Amino acid sequence: MSMDFNFFMNDVVRQAREEIVSAGYQELKTPEEVEQALEQKGTTLVMINSVCGCAGGIARPAAEHALHYDKRPDHLVTVFAGQDKEATEKARGYFTGYPPSSPSFALLKDGKIITMIERHQIEGFDPMNVVGKLQKEFDQHCEEV
Repeated sequence: MSMDFNFFMNDVVRQAREEIVSAGYQELKTPEEVEQALEQKGTTLVMINSVCGCAGGIARPAAEHALHYDKRPDHLVTVFAGQDKEATEKARGYFTGYPPSSPSFALLKDGKIITMIERHQIEGFDPMNVVGKLQKEFDQHCEEV
């Protein structure tokens, strides 16, 4: 790979990280951070970030806009697939019954998986459609803020 490509990819990753963190998600980079965050009481939304162009460009805006709602999870966290591999692997260990998928969203309650919105439910849809899917889950599982 050329140096220009590596610089470009680092910039894409940095922008994808910043977009989610600025939306209010806590970035988890180690397995220990994942365990601590996902074992919290209450509801936790995990955004599995990815540099995947099409789906990532839909999931990241949806992750932000879904939070402008009466009900939302108690905790917002993110892991970055393909970048923070050990943290992502640890998080996926909580998603029993779901294959690895990125980008995607996992909703947990008291450390147990409730549901996932997988890549195939993101790719090919517009961000507002994904927002609707997230908010439907918030309605069922989260408290008013």
